[in-house]
Amino acid sequence: MSETIKKGDSVKVEYTGKLKDGTVFDSSEGRSPLSFKVGSGQVIPGFDNAIEGMKKDESKTITLSVDDAYGPIRAELVQVFPRDKLPEKPEPQVGMMLVMQAPTGQQIPAKITKVEEGNVTIDINHPLAGKELTFELKVVGVNEPGSEDEEECSGCGDDDCSDCDDSEEDCGDCSSCSGCSH
Repeated sequence: MSETIKKGDSVKVEYTGKLKDGTVFDSSEGRSPLSFKVGSGQVIPGFDNAIEGMKKDESKTITLSVDDAYGPIRAELVQVFPRDKLPEKPEPQVGMMLVMQAPTGQQIPAKITKVEEGNVTIDINHPLAGKELTFELKVVGVNEPGSEDEEECSGCGDDDCSDCDDSEEDCGDCSSCSGCSH
């Protein structure tokens, strides 16, 4: 009989993430399952909480509120910059993705949302912020904490896609992301 998953357990999960309209935004299909340590904050809170209490080979579908996923859209993360603060080329266009650097050195994906004469509006909210998310989950592996099989997730977690090599629009397409995007 399988043990119930608890905080600190290392798990492998196959998943498909969908938006409210049914659009798939991320899936482990065709890739390795997502590996992470339960309760460590490596994935979004609702995903983490849903795995706790499951057992190996168990499947379920969950719907996460905005607060249990990537949080609400935060107005303070949408800012207007003078055009001359951006590189001369390429010419900024609405929908274009940029990478900004935080004071800590962390790279943050950003999206141009408005271009006006002399100013560019940039949004650094996570692309899935403000959205209710549905996940189909299946636990395919449970390891003892500290086992050699344990893998660290470098996925999107609560913040952004800065820990993986994907652009923000492809966020979640790396095998270590938690459905963003991370």
